[in-house]
Amino acid sequence: MPTPPPTSRTPAADGADGAPYSALSHLECPRCGRQLDAHVLQGLCPCGSPLLVRYDLAGLVRASYAPSALAGRAPDLWRYHEVLPVQSPGAVVTLGEGMTPLLPLPRVGERVGVRRLLVKDEGLLPTGSFKARGAAVGVSRAAELGATALSMPTNGNAGAAWAAYAARAGLPLHVAMPLDAPSVTRVEVTATGARLTLVDGHIGEAGGWLARHRPEGVTDVSTLKEPYRIEGKKTMALEVAEQLGWRMPDVVVYPTGGGVGLIGMHKAFHELLELGWVTGDVPRFVAVQSTGCAPVVEAFDAGAEQVRPWAAPRTVAFGITVPAPLGDRLVLHALRDSGGTAVAVDDAELLADLRLVGELEGLFASPEGAATVSAVRRLRASGWLGEDDEVLVLNTGSGLVYPDTVPVAAPTVAPGD
Repeated sequence: MPTPPPTSRTPAADGADGAPYSALSHLECPRCGRQLDAHVLQGLCPCGSPLLVRYDLAGLVRASYAPSALAGRAPDLWRYHEVLPVQSPGAVVTLGEGMTPLLPLPRVGERVGVRRLLVKDEGLLPTGSFKARGAAVGVSRAAELGATALSMPTNGNAGAAWAAYAARAGLPLHVAMPLDAPSVTRVEVTATGARLTLVDGHIGEAGGWLARHRPEGVTDVSTLKEPYRIEGKKTMALEVAEQLGWRMPDVVVYPTGGGVGLIGMHKAFHELLELGWVTGDVPRFVAVQSTGCAPVVEAFDAGAEQVRPWAAPRTVAFGITVPAPLGDRLVLHALRDSGGTAVAVDDAELLADLRLVGELEGLFASPEGAATVSAVRRLRASGWLGEDDEVLVLNTGSGLVYPDTVPVAAPTVAPGD
């Protein structure tokens, strides 16, 4: 098994008072209820469902695991290692990811009619998007369990992140990416040494190509085909709760492609409730999609339990161009369990709000992040959101990954003019 290189971080050798480094218990299928061993490499449940990681939370409560255990820990996502799946501090593969800022958006909030509008800005993470969280935990656990090579399809940002962390862990990675994915992400994948194949089609077709060409012994780390990416993404919720003084916002508005982050945040808030670190109701979750690719919105509105594949998906918000998310049942469950909803916005709306957020708040959001502002505008206009609701939007990546979303029209002058 590859040995991770030294990092700038020295994890604690033990967990909280009397607690293990990780309280990992087992894997569980949310569809059929089957429990599987978390100490060997696992993909999907035999029934075809993604698996969820379970922890001995009752044991952590008995061990007096409390927010005070975090005092003095590094401000990265590994500060929550008791509720992450990596078993040994020596197996942690890190580039310093986590603890992104939680910022108020007062001017945008005033414009859309929501006074307490907040943004979690994930664009400051390594590789420029929230995908670094899932990659950090997913790569760490894959290496710890003995994976020797990885492969995955991607819309861009996930491939960039997994390539960086695979390189950090010394694991080879093969990435298949749609031909029209953002060029910056192609460069990121190439610069960190992963093998890149461009497929003339959408992410589902890239995944199909990769499945046909994956050599024996290569671990498939496609979205939700391994259980640990969710655990990295859920740390967004853990950070938000900590940043709010161990409470939850009223509403979480989330750009939804594969939906891993939405699933993970919903899971994390429930875990925090079980630990007794927060009280009250889980936030209402809103899945935001594009009118050019809205399978979750269509299924939610129809009262369906799973999506129908979206024909001819197309949107400038490339990260949410997922025509048939594998985690559809889990996303729809999170929306309904929390009393949430699903909204589709068009490209013209989200591009206008991308400019609005930049001009009013100085934040260059990704198209996916801008889509959440468009959704808030719609939900406030319909009355679903109230003026005094505390609403959290997720900017899942830096606008720098998508430079072509903002046309530049500036005069050119001679030096002596």
